[in-house]
Amino acid sequence: MTDPSAEQQSWPELPLEAWRDTCVTLQLWTQIVGKIRLSLTPWLNHSWQVPLYLTARGMTTTPIYDGERALEIAFDFIDHALRIDTSDGQQLKLPLRPQPVAEFFAAVMSALAQASLRIDIDELPNEMPDPIRFREDRVHAAYDADYAQRFWRVLLQCDRVFKLFRTGFIGKASPVHFFWGSFDLAVTRFSGRRAPLHPGGVPHLADVVTREAYSHEVSSAGFWPGGGAIDYPAFYSYAYPTPEGFGTSRVRPAAAFFSRDLGEFLLPYEAVRKAADPTAVLLEFLQSTYEAAANLARWDRASLECPLGKPGVPRVL
Repeated sequence: MTDPSAEQQSWPELPLEAWRDTCVTLQLWTQIVGKIRLSLTPWLNHSWQVPLYLTARGMTTTPIYDGERALEIAFDFIDHALRIDTSDGQQLKLPLRPQPVAEFFAAVMSALAQASLRIDIDELPNEMPDPIRFREDRVHAAYDADYAQRFWRVLLQCDRVFKLFRTGFIGKASPVHFFWGSFDLAVTRFSGRRAPLHPGGVPHLADVVTREAYSHEVSSAGFWPGGGAIDYPAFYSYAYPTPEGFGTSRVRPAAAFFSRDLGEFLLPYEAVRKAADPTAVLLEFLQSTYEAAANLARWDRASLECPLGKPGVPRVL
């Protein structure tokens, strides 16, 4: 039987209003770290070279290569520190505390220089309104350690469920990864067919990046802490190109709905958090929205799908 108190800790409350300033500041900090990875990593299809990945303490770049030398940058939301490790044994640690983006940026760049790593990044934030260059941003300076940790704990559970969902697909699928531009954890399935050229138009994101990301037909889902038109944390699911009738499809659970403004299905985080079985409810949303996209777009589901994986049990052919 599940311990209700343990379940509450695993899926904590995350009202956006309570940590909005921290959320924006943390997004900017992750963009600084993500752009360091971007500046050194060869382009991979669908921008898969840029995201961060969840860890048991926070999130990481995974190894980044500067020539033959490797470095890794990780957010630690237990000790509230940014850790920089290099393959020649150097270890640097910066505290995560209330501070302007400009100070965080300067501290990270100074730490890299101390490790003999001189890296230039594009200092203008992506996919955010009214961007301010990192070295000039003294507006965003909040860091509520409790809510930063709550956010990471939510992401950790999402990562677990998304990875389980991913095992039910044989076709091309993305890793479960955290995009620092849009500040969401995502997983994407592909039909294998080319998609029409994306129109672009994402704020502060080059059209060439958007068009490469959506070069092929997708069904994508993820978690987002909220902001803008959606003032609360939510799970989302969309298809590109959007098949006719997608928005009127019947999906599960009952709390899920289609946002015409965003062009995607949403499931408020609270509906999952308060459920008797959050994992089952989230899987139901992921599966039913995928089925809506795949059925309407006539994906070859028989060739692309398989039962969910089990630990230590090979898939039977």
